[in-house]
Amino acid sequence: MPMVFLGLGSNIGKKEEYINKALTFISELYTVKKISHLYLTEPVSTIKQDWFLNCVVEIQTDIDPKKLLFTVKSIERKLGRTKTVKNGPRTIDIDILFYGDCVLKTKNLIIPHPLIQERLFVLQPMMDINPDFIHPVFKRSIHELYHDHPWTEKVTLYK
Repeated sequence: MPMVFLGLGSNIGKKEEYINKALTFISELYTVKKISHLYLTEPVSTIKQDWFLNCVVEIQTDIDPKKLLFTVKSIERKLGRTKTVKNGPRTIDIDILFYGDCVLKTKNLIIPHPLIQERLFVLQPMMDINPDFIHPVFKRSIHELYHDHPWTEKVTLYK
């Protein structure tokens, strides 16, 4: 089975509670292999909003990426996620970051997530759980992408 990595983020209300509830739902459906530390991260959007709490989780599953997307979107809805403005505040956000070495681009899903190399709030938690994972498009490790990041956003260990 492929190594599948999901990025979780919340910046509304009880952020840690939303992350933990999302992890509970995920663990009821899939085998959770590893969970990163939680990080408090500065929003990268120009929209004024609270800082995010982020983490990355590695899961094991054999369902296809499109079904996985359907599942994570249903978890978001269960936790009160509603569509607002792009990159705006949210109770929970769950992104499929990697699905093994799969490279997929459809109208609703791009794997690997197209902005991983630009997002310290993804690279930092990925460093916790698999710094040697090779990005299937860039053919570079998370460790290399992390050290090449310009460090323009603030990311601090939460727990």
